[in-house]
Amino acid sequence: MSAERAPEGAASDATETASGAVPKHIAIIMDGNGRWAARKGLPRVAGHREGAEAVRRTLKAAVKAGVECLTLYAFSSENWRRSEEEVTDLKGLMRFYLERELDEIAKEGVRLDFIGDPSAFGPELWKKLQAAREQTKDNDRLRLVVALNYGSRAEIAGAARRLAEEVQAGTRNLQDIDEASLDLALQSRGLPELDLLIRTSGEIRLSNFLLWQAAYAELLFVDTLWPDFGEEEFNAAIADFQGRQRRFGGR
Repeated sequence: MSAERAPEGAASDATETASGAVPKHIAIIMDGNGRWAARKGLPRVAGHREGAEAVRRTLKAAVKAGVECLTLYAFSSENWRRSEEEVTDLKGLMRFYLERELDEIAKEGVRLDFIGDPSAFGPELWKKLQAAREQTKDNDRLRLVVALNYGSRAEIAGAARRLAEEVQAGTRNLQDIDEASLDLALQSRGLPELDLLIRTSGEIRLSNFLLWQAAYAELLFVDTLWPDFGEEEFNAAIADFQGRQRRFGGR
């Protein structure tokens, strides 16, 4: 992760004004596809299709705004509880938009990456995801991180397990395990510090998303359903962020 993380035990007067600053790293919980479809009397997959269009609009807005990293919660580890039909539809949409949008994403200078365990979607889709990551690995205009089959508690537990294995193997001292070492063991290592986390649809919870990374992030909950989200809403979120004071534990 970035060295910009507020130091542990920061002084009480540690305050940063966000005014005028574009957040380097924005994460979004894309919620409301099903409710959007239900309100229009459409099947849930129609909401997911419109949600994919919202991803396109938001990605373009992020590039235009100069955001360095955009992390999207696309499929949680809990989403497997949904109907088999809906999961199949979601996998099909991922495959479709990968095939249709990848060249455009690459042309925009976007680097595509993933957190979670996308291999659970099966070898065919996982192979396409890996190929997309390889095709865009040298792009540096914006890093798009898609959370697929992701759960934050599992991520933190996995990081703790890796550190414990290193202690057991004698390659790390127990006394050396601190916040920084755990941070580097997470799947998000190497990403900029999370500045702003947005959730759409009016729900006010994190739903097991980036729990560690969101410790000092600004949180914004908006009523807009994800399929209706776009450049205007994205820019409004940035404006809200710019009006806040970031205290990092200060008064």
